[in-house]
Amino acid sequence: MPSHETLKVELAERSYDIYVGDGLLAEAGALIKPVIRSQRLIVVTDENVAPLYLAGLENSLEAAGLSSESIILPAGEQTKSIAYFEQLIDQILAKRIDRQCTLVALGGGVIGDLTGYAAASVLRGIDFVQIPTTLLSQVDSSVGGKTGINAAHGKNLIGAFYQPRLVLADIDTLDTLPQREILAGYAEVAKYGLIDDPEFFAWLEQTGIDLCNGNKDHRRQAVLKSCQSKAKIVAEDETEQGRRALLNLGHTFGHTLEAETGFSDKLLHGEAVGLGICLAFDLSAHLGLCTK
Repeated sequence: MPSHETLKVELAERSYDIYVGDGLLAEAGALIKPVIRSQRLIVVTDENVAPLYLAGLENSLEAAGLSSESIILPAGEQTKSIAYFEQLIDQILAKRIDRQCTLVALGGGVIGDLTGYAAASVLRGIDFVQIPTTLLSQVDSSVGGKTGINAAHGKNLIGAFYQPRLVLADIDTLDTLPQREILAGYAEVAKYGLIDDPEFFAWLEQTGIDLCNGNKDHRRQAVLKSCQSKAKIVAEDETEQGRRALLNLGHTFGHTLEAETGFSDKLLHGEAVGLGICLAFDLSAHLGLCTK
């Protein structure tokens, strides 16, 4: 029997649940159906994720009596662009959707951000669901409602705050990730220990190697604790007027590094954030704001 835990992002009438656990793709249809307004969904995914998980998701949706179509985009940070955003919108509108339709983002941060922004924009806003399949997207980009795309002037400069109806973080999908992607996501996990929970950071120091090497219990706990921290901060400051800025630790330097490498696979987002955290601490120590 698949096991999962649930927590809630408390945003009054826009509150939503985050499910963290094993086997959630098989349960996706049953979990999604109660929170959407019609039986029609469009799944947006990429060329890497589709062969692994699209059929399983479609089977789960069909078993719940839901009708789905899919849009498959190229994988990679370059897809998070104005050109591909326009292409995605065109494909969605070509399916003659109405405002009751729901988009489902099946993939990592690029697919989640792009699909969320499409949901916020098309027909002035339709529902969407996040099914993140990378460690980074499970602990960070799928939660909190930041959606958007990159521009020539920088990362995430076009977008909207737009909350999903549901987040399903299936730990099983991490089994197919390259080790590089796991390590990149781990930078965001460590960030939560640094900004919100010293005990969690100490736990990561003890379990980090096993977590990165595939220990499912440790992965589940890390995703759950990270989502708890982010959900708490987002509930306090949804649109980043104050405390939510803590979540940007490492991102100022990190986004600059990503821009300098052309938003390419030369430097993954999590890798850039990890480097950015180190640079932020070095600068803080240099300015006398913290000890080395």
